Amino acid sequence: MALDQGTTSSRAVLFDDEGRQFAVHNIEFAQHYPKPGWVEHDPADILNTQIRAMQIVVENSGIAPEDILAIGIANQRETTVVWDRRTGEPVYNAIVWQCRRTAPLVDELVQAGLSDIIRSKTGLLPDAYFSGTKLRWILDNVEGARQRAENGELCFGTIDTYLAYNLSCQQIHVTDATNACRTLLFNLREQRWDPELLEMLDIPDAVLPQVVDSAQVVGTLRKDILGAEIPIAAMAGDQHAALFGQACFTPGMTKNTYGTGCFMLMNTGSSPVASKNGLLTTMAWRLDEVPTYALEGSVFIGGAVVQWLRDEMHLIEKASDTEAIANSVSDNGGVYLVPAFTGLGAPHWDMYARGTIVGLTRGTGRAHIIRAALESIALQSRDVLEAMSLDSGLKPGRLQVDGGASANNFLMQFQADVAEVQVVRPKVTETTALGAAMLAGCAVGLWDLEALGKLWMTDCSFTPAMASKTRTELLENWKRAVGRATGWAK
Repeated sequence: MALDQGTTSSRAVLFDDEGRQFAVHNIEFAQHYPKPGWVEHDPADILNTQIRAMQIVVENSGIAPEDILAIGIANQRETTVVWDRRTGEPVYNAIVWQCRRTAPLVDELVQAGLSDIIRSKTGLLPDAYFSGTKLRWILDNVEGARQRAENGELCFGTIDTYLAYNLSCQQIHVTDATNACRTLLFNLREQRWDPELLEMLDIPDAVLPQVVDSAQVVGTLRKDILGAEIPIAAMAGDQHAALFGQACFTPGMTKNTYGTGCFMLMNTGSSPVASKNGLLTTMAWRLDEVPTYALEGSVFIGGAVVQWLRDEMHLIEKASDTEAIANSVSDNGGVYLVPAFTGLGAPHWDMYARGTIVGLTRGTGRAHIIRAALESIALQSRDVLEAMSLDSGLKPGRLQVDGGASANNFLMQFQADVAEVQVVRPKVTETTALGAAMLAGCAVGLWDLEALGKLWMTDCSFTPAMASKTRTELLENWKRAVGRATGWAK
């Protein structure tokens, strides 16, 4: 069983021993926006929806809980929770990875000349995206939190840690290396919490979880949840799980996940590659205490732009409508939408960029705006792939894709066209969940990497077909549009 705890929903998925998905249940939960640029979740919503999804998927599948070999957790990564070590009660809402409230603190770190230290130790750029500044905000702004943290009364964790603590018999306080490396507190090369970084962000080490491998039995599920004590055998950030689920086991292999955001990772092997083009150096996974590294580019608003079209703008009834609507016009009509609703991620890293639509004319219609929104997902991803090729010296022969929006054939063909790369979609597109299940299977001896590589199967591929002149014009106009969006909120 995979627990795929995402930004907008909690999902439980059951896979058989050949990697085939045979049961899934998904439950959405509320998003909270207390101030402009702030994003929060109620931790109780996350926990309760995840437990209910587990229960329903088992009920619907008709299997006995004792027949579940192991559980793997994949999670929205940088989202931060702090809770009482004794009661498990959160001291504040979860601060979501999209939240921009700590941008002023990040500015202070940059102005203090700490960017190079952070980059060299963590592989990350100073940005409000990451967990460390969110943890600092809670300690500074929740009454009594800092003193309680220093006394060892509070636990910090990303969502993997929070779930493992609340789902396990032992109330374990652990995180895996892929989640730890997204905090601004973890030394990537030394694979440990870094004292200098902790001091820099004024974080007491008593609040931190133990760092474990991505595939490792860390505890057992509480019997009252499903009626059986099942090993909790894997933990990985969602994008690392997706890289594993795409069987990207060889350096140079690259995947892009089209979820709420878009997240592209390239396996770089046993050595971290420092980026000079606005990417992050990160973990791919850690097995048997041996790290595998990756380059990553994070696009903050990917599929969420379609959600925005539906929920805020009411231009569509459901996400799947966008494919036919985009194909109903021959081009974008000169319209470019930069969905910088929470700033721009890689390779721009502008916390103060904001959403922009340019090129509107009297002839602009609903279809042009919807098409421009879909195109923005692919254009942002193309910028990341270009940076990745420059950093690694490798141009991937293909881009393996997954996530909800990868089902949109218009988007996938446009991605192939603007990135000039073959786009390959697997039969199982829920590769985040698959990766969590695969890691759990490795931990309990069901599979090894060779066996897992044979499970991956292609569903569909998309070959570049756009004229070079058209592509050049699109990319030049996109660059101009991004320039209009940058720095808006500063």
